[in-house]
Amino acid sequence: MAKIKLTDQQQRRIDSNHQARAEKTSDGMHGLVIGQAGHQLDVETSDGVVRCSRRKNIGAIVTGDNVVLEAVPPNEYVITAVLPRTSLLARPDFRGQMKAIAANLDRIFIICSVRPELNEGLIDRYLVAAETLGITPVLVLNKIDLADDEQQLNILRDRVSLYAKLGYELIESSAKNQQGIDALLNSLHMHTSIMVGQSGVGKSSLVNALLPEVNIKTKEISESTNKGMHTTSASRLYHLPKGGSLIDSPGVREFGMWQVSAEELFDGFVEFREYKGLCKFSNCQHKSEPQCAILEAIEAKEISESRYESYKRILESLTE
Repeated sequence: MAKIKLTDQQQRRIDSNHQARAEKTSDGMHGLVIGQAGHQLDVETSDGVVRCSRRKNIGAIVTGDNVVLEAVPPNEYVITAVLPRTSLLARPDFRGQMKAIAANLDRIFIICSVRPELNEGLIDRYLVAAETLGITPVLVLNKIDLADDEQQLNILRDRVSLYAKLGYELIESSAKNQQGIDALLNSLHMHTSIMVGQSGVGKSSLVNALLPEVNIKTKEISESTNKGMHTTSASRLYHLPKGGSLIDSPGVREFGMWQVSAEELFDGFVEFREYKGLCKFSNCQHKSEPQCAILEAIEAKEISESRYESYKRILESLTE
């Protein structure tokens, strides 16, 4: 199914309606959405956490949203407006329509692990999403205690070292051994962050290690498929004791790009940027054209061929 993309005019109208609602209800209570409970939302206010319904035609509301709510006697609450967002992480659902995941993020922690198998294609999709939204990505190699031996661990380190060479922060961790937890806390400090990654990479275990009082349920890897089993069913926001907030999100085995143009995809691969506009042809597709700056950089080992192949796969998926 083709992706449905809002026109600039439609998006401006939605933003304008949200702003108008916010201004109209400026005297109402303000709160932060910290999670969902069925069709209702848990909202943190200055008086504590309250469970809210939402006004019709208000649009999607997700964890991390700042909202305006009002009390409805005798003891109910309704969200009347969503305040402007600084960012919105979203992906297409199985129907090709936008599924919002979390709002107002400034860091995204991309969790991969020894088990299930490292998936660079999924990592690259998350990196493009982060670059497009202006969110700082941090790559975490988790469950290093599960490596069969030092050789296997070094192979994985070599695979993810590509991202460190591109300038991305890389942290090794093990919730079981408490390894890397201090480094994670330092990187999370004073930021609003989300942990993402395919199911079974240990996001919930890391949240438990960072916030022992939360005690999120965890599951093991499926022995029959060697894939992760879903544990978190809805995004939830937790406050860190020394400052900052962390959103635990449902695991995904695939992450399609939502509303990303070919130009934004190109810019999302940070190592491509210095070659932008240097190809012989202005409409170069970076496939087999003569004097393509990207292909020449790959030939000169200045751009990773594996990253280039990942770029091509994502580009093809944008037109499906």
